[in-house]
Amino acid sequence: MVFLPTNLYLSPLSKLPKAHQFLDLSDYGRPIATTIATSLKNTRVTPVKVTVWFVISGLISIVFMLKGYFWLAGIFLVLKSILDAVDGELARIKNTPSYTGRYLDSVSDIILNFIIFMVIVYITEASIYLGIIAFFCCQLQGTLYNYYYVILRSKLNGDTTSRVVESGTPKALGNESQKAVNVLFALYTICYSVYDKIIFRLDKNAEQGKIIPNWLMTGVSTFGLGFQLLLISILLIAGLKAFIIPFFIGYTVMIFVFIGIRKSL
Repeated sequence: MVFLPTNLYLSPLSKLPKAHQFLDLSDYGRPIATTIATSLKNTRVTPVKVTVWFVISGLISIVFMLKGYFWLAGIFLVLKSILDAVDGELARIKNTPSYTGRYLDSVSDIILNFIIFMVIVYITEASIYLGIIAFFCCQLQGTLYNYYYVILRSKLNGDTTSRVVESGTPKALGNESQKAVNVLFALYTICYSVYDKIIFRLDKNAEQGKIIPNWLMTGVSTFGLGFQLLLISILLIAGLKAFIIPFFIGYTVMIFVFIGIRKSL
């Protein structure tokens, strides 16, 4: 069971009908990402190379966190979020979709997120157990967002590129290597399957329910990775780094609030 991660944004490239395009608070970098991707259209830069760029940006941010340069750490976290959107945009613009890029993006995200939370534990002298719980909560929040978004796309335009439940290793597309897809899909499943199973059990009938309204999707978008990294950046810069771990643990209660609202529709 795998809920493939995707991003929703208010732009001409949106895969949702206009009436159902919502304000995605986690996708604030999309306009800049689109501009960057468009500028790279006729270059040799590939979406996978851009994924490597966002990994580098995330690692630079981590170094600045360790050094106590929180302004710079926040800037590179936001840059990481923007580049995280560029790779998908570039794949669409160049019409070069790939499972390699899709899974590499997600696996890179979760590894960086874990390192970020462990660094926050270190610089705040927090309990490592609370840090692991906060990381788990952060990932669980993001999974709910991805789950609802994939369901929304599936209901509105019959999209099959991101299935609500993905089982089995997909067949490689274009010139990508099947071996690479196999390895990355296996890593993706290892990294994300536990979160997928938890969210599915909490709201297993979501796919059969009514279309999720725009206002609810906007609320759930606060669980998106872009918004999470922006919030971490703001708290670091504001000198409130000690609140990062408690916030992500406490904000997890909103999973039950959002699911409760969805079920009541």
